[in-house]
Amino acid sequence: MKTKIAHLRKQNKLSQEELAFAVGVTRQTITSIEVGKYTASLVLAYKIAKYFGKSIEEVFDFSDLEGF
Repeated sequence: MKTKIAHLRKQNKLSQEELAFAVGVTRQTITSIEVGKYTASLVLAYKIAKYFGKSIEEVFDFSDLEGF
């Protein structure tokens, strides 16, 4: 799944580690989400979006999901 997390992080001058700490996960989790190797749970997606003051749809691209 594509996300805008890396862009939002850089725009806000945040490291992966800083974002990870803010939302309660490891830096490796943020890295995996950014490169598309891991799909965030709904709760984590909400936390990340809320952290940036965005909706989930503004941060995560659901267009590649089949059947939607």
